[in-house]
Amino acid sequence: MLRRAAYAALTASLLAVSACAPITSYSGFQAIEASPTDVKVGADTKSSVRARLGSPSTTSTFDPNVWFYITQVKERIAFHRPQVSDRQVTAITFDKETEQVTHVDVLGLKDGKVVAFNNRETPTRGREMTILEQILGNVGRGGLLPRDDDETLPGNRPGDNR
Repeated sequence: MLRRAAYAALTASLLAVSACAPITSYSGFQAIEASPTDVKVGADTKSSVRARLGSPSTTSTFDPNVWFYITQVKERIAFHRPQVSDRQVTAITFDKETEQVTHVDVLGLKDGKVVAFNNRETPTRGREMTILEQILGNVGRGGLLPRDDDETLPGNRPGDNR
């Protein structure tokens, strides 16, 4: 009987510990045969980098001669939000004329900066109208039917009484 209780306690503790094991997910560029950090300055060109690493994760917005290879690892424990545990961004800069690598910069998670995100809307000028003001807003401003003295308006033919 004591042995069964010990097995039950051991099984319960193993289940409790395994439930708290982090679930790891990998996203972004996955280096299989070559790493972006293996790129040599002055020796590699755009074509050799593309042949070795494949297409970049993204290119610079303002300079197409800067390529980025981005890798990220997230861990999630139980019902908590995923936390980024590792991030590596490799920026490869190419010369404009010769297309040779001029600079390789490796940035990690500690090099990142937190950007304050504001999800509020930009206020507009004027005031907001209520539903009742929108519905009754055009009452008394003019009719929906055309007036009889509109013969001089463009698009009307003289003497046309429709």
